[in-house]
Amino acid sequence: MTVEIRANNPAAGIGFIVLGVLAISVNDMLIKFLSGGYPLHQMVFTRSLIGIIFSLILVQVEGGWQILRTRRPVLHTVRGLLIVVANMSFFAALAVLPLAEATALFFVAPLLITLLGIPLLGEKVGPMRIGAVIVGFVGVVIMTRPWESGAARDVAVYVYFLPILGALTYALNQILTRKLGVASKASAMAVYIQFVFIVVSSLFWVVAGDGRFAEGLENESLIFLLRAWVMPQGTDIWLFFGLGLNSAIIGYALSAAYRAADAATVAPFEYVGLPLAVFWGWMIWGELPGPVVTAGIMLILGAGLFVFLREQQRKRPLVSNRRMHRRY
Repeated sequence: MTVEIRANNPAAGIGFIVLGVLAISVNDMLIKFLSGGYPLHQMVFTRSLIGIIFSLILVQVEGGWQILRTRRPVLHTVRGLLIVVANMSFFAALAVLPLAEATALFFVAPLLITLLGIPLLGEKVGPMRIGAVIVGFVGVVIMTRPWESGAARDVAVYVYFLPILGALTYALNQILTRKLGVASKASAMAVYIQFVFIVVSSLFWVVAGDGRFAEGLENESLIFLLRAWVMPQGTDIWLFFGLGLNSAIIGYALSAAYRAADAATVAPFEYVGLPLAVFWGWMIWGELPGPVVTAGIMLILGAGLFVFLREQQRKRPLVSNRRMHRRY
């Protein structure tokens, strides 16, 4: 059955973005759940290999093999590498941080896009948006709690910079997209990204697939990155398949959302991912943010939404209508 997506259909746009964000939250939950027994690059390779198969099917639907041709292979490679770094750093943080905290820290990306737009795009940012950015970064400081040390800390301060690094590389990707522009179908862009993921994760396997670099390490994030490949057993096989299927759902749902309705209508619903992260953290691991962390999360959430809505008021959207999420 073919789903017809009409232009300017807010209900369809919202429905698809909620579906996509739900798939993203399930993806994060599965990766965190599997992080104790499998290496990250194995999960990335598996989800991308399965995901690219579904993406190639969508390529046929959207125009056939010819839409995979591009005049800017270097640009797509750079953008793909930025997305890979965004993914890998965020997922590495999931091995250590509670799901809600890692997700909230990634949501500083809109604030970083605002700041990077000043030197890289020559944009003018008024005092209200600068104030919102400051409030958001106050939330980051509150969440990381640098005043705590020693036994008072469950996680080292530097681990919190992993999702922030993911947000930074995602922001750079968005800035690059706006500066240079991309004239490709959504399915073709998904194939490019999945291909870069497969290449990078394969290189990880060649260099570190036997786990020799993980020996003697105590840092859980590094162990997650460098441990040896393990053949999935039992129900884990289906969880790996679920990662790949989720990858395809995410790519289709997000692109369909932004084709069905404008970014001003759709983009705020990406923040549904934060309460979903809290839900999965509570349901699977019994994690609930404490009052201090909750205050930081609310500051980041409020600042991000304010910056986005302020940009829409000024008719200068932060991101292009052809968006690509960090876990495309």
